[in-house]
Amino acid sequence: MSKKVAVYGMLVALAFLLSYVETLIPFSFTIPGIKLGLANLVVIVSLYCLDAKSAFAISMVRILLAGLTFSSLSIMLYSLGGGILSFLCMALAKRFTSLGITGVSVLGGVTHNLGQLLVAILVVRTGSLMYYFPALLIAGTVAGTLIGLLGGLVTVRLRPFLEQEKQERKAEKD
Repeated sequence: MSKKVAVYGMLVALAFLLSYVETLIPFSFTIPGIKLGLANLVVIVSLYCLDAKSAFAISMVRILLAGLTFSSLSIMLYSLGGGILSFLCMALAKRFTSLGITGVSVLGGVTHNLGQLLVAILVVRTGSLMYYFPALLIAGTVAGTLIGLLGGLVTVRLRPFLEQEKQERKAEKD
């Protein structure tokens, strides 16, 4: 159990660190809310290497920590809206479709932006913000593709270690 907690702690720390690194990158677009989503690399790898419940917990803890540390409560609200919708769609797509890790990541990038946009529409109380969606769709697709490709590489590299860990746990039980 303590090994599991240590792994989750390291994954949250890595996602938190990637959130911080992203704040240092001078990445500016004229459309607010567009980011690379580096921390989502940890979420997609967790979804494929651990389980959905663990990946969701890692994602939510990271959003809360990053929100409290690097932004404001209102920005954290947008991140939570995007993160929850994105995660639900990714978990369902992984389980019920034949999309690979890159396809699931693209879906996550697009739905994260959609979730943030829906929160903004609720906060501002105007549907006219939907005109941002085409640009957010492109940004989510590009970022999701990059994160998905990286996630696929990381997942392939981690599988042998995870299989070894699983065999060791099985041997301990026997």
